Amino acid sequence: MNTAKRPRHSTESGYARGEETRHRIIEAAADLFGEHGFDGASTRDIATRAGVNAPALQYYFENKEGVYRACIEAMVDEAWQRFGPPVTHAQRVLAGDADTATLIDAFMSIQEALADGAFAKVNKPNRRLFFAREQAGYEPESASQIINSRLRDPLNLASAALVGKISGQPGNDPVTVIRAFSLHGQLLVFHIAHRTTLTLLGWESMNAKNAELIKSTVRAQTRLLLERWAAERDALLAPAKKTRRVAPVKKS
Repeated sequence: MNTAKRPRHSTESGYARGEETRHRIIEAAADLFGEHGFDGASTRDIATRAGVNAPALQYYFENKEGVYRACIEAMVDEAWQRFGPPVTHAQRVLAGDADTATLIDAFMSIQEALADGAFAKVNKPNRRLFFAREQAGYEPESASQIINSRLRDPLNLASAALVGKISGQPGNDPVTVIRAFSLHGQLLVFHIAHRTTLTLLGWESMNAKNAELIKSTVRAQTRLLLERWAAERDALLAPAKKTRRVAPVKKS
């Protein structure tokens, strides 16, 4: 008796259909997890929204947590397409002997990618809620571990290292980490407090023009702070450099 398990995708057309079905389930699940949270979204509702039968979820993902992890992995893959280039560039800059302007530009590139990502999600409220719930610690920890290891850790480490170089402090110093995180946090507050932002500014929606006004304002503030910290670093280093340049007076 042949007990070998049949492959899930035996033909190219079958594989394509399988991938399309898998993608449809992930899209539906991400919306429902955003709306109702992990506990509130049922596998039956996910299957219904995806237009598949309930056993399809078990076939592709084993269980609901598997579906949730697949959502996280898909979102991380998508996000890394945006964040990967500036983070990789920052790592190269940090490995060399870059000047202050280059270090600041590298940080600004990371922040620009964050801004683009944040305001892209503004028009996808369920995705915004998805990450808000995950950040609040309400969702499976295994999913947060995926985000942290593949996305947040490299992004935050590069950002803190850049701020450290710019300010003349260790990248792992608590003040350096707080500075880096708070600079990026300027954007996150508009992403999270979406309704409050619209109310305070009297806007009907977060259209491209309004989003650009926020981004340009945050860019200017960020650059100003980074340049200020660099100036403070140079001011502290100036006396030491002057002392080294003055030759000791020889006694006759």
